[in-house]
Amino acid sequence: MNTTAIIVAAGTGSRFKSEIPKQFLDLAGKPILVHTIERVASAPSVDTVIAVVPSEYVTELGGISIPKPLRVVTGGATRAASVFNGLNAVEDDCEIVAIHDGARPLVSVDEIERTIAKAKEMGAACLVAPVTDTIKSIRGNEIAATLDRDKLRRALTPQAFRTDVLRRAFEAVELNESVTDDCYLVEKLGHPIALVEGSVRNIKITNADDLQLAEMIYRNDA
Repeated sequence: MNTTAIIVAAGTGSRFKSEIPKQFLDLAGKPILVHTIERVASAPSVDTVIAVVPSEYVTELGGISIPKPLRVVTGGATRAASVFNGLNAVEDDCEIVAIHDGARPLVSVDEIERTIAKAKEMGAACLVAPVTDTIKSIRGNEIAATLDRDKLRRALTPQAFRTDVLRRAFEAVELNESVTDDCYLVEKLGHPIALVEGSVRNIKITNADDLQLAEMIYRNDA
């Protein structure tokens, strides 16, 4: 099945408190986003890569060299709008779309391959990781209950879908809606989503501490 990976990297990184969007900050000698694109492109199941970036950064990836076709498109005002822009750039013969966060450069090829394989089998798949902290629900300023963490998972990326399933999901969403997780859109269809166990190393770089951790992991792996 022809598979396209959409790498979502259109955020401003306001939580990072940097003038440069976090996905373009340096990690081990190159921008975070370049690491992510190279890792995703190295997965055998990925045929094409689409990077969704802020409009002023569309030309920043012109010099990157990967062994797969790379298209760069402009993102939107929300994550949903950015993914939709990427989806509109997908070729007609694409059967599987894998969506990955541009700020997750430590994803493994194995995680990508297993998630895509499960999406081919089930129509939708989400990479997840265990919840290790004790999670409380609250009521106002009080603890209401303790949740069973054995029944909880943290959503990671990639998340992969049959293209027709993802397109149907977007038909039912407002693009200005605040959506942080692509599986949420497919959940609303009532379509089953298979889970794929991932690694805690697959961190999303959100703040300076995350970047330091990613640097340490890269140094240890070198």
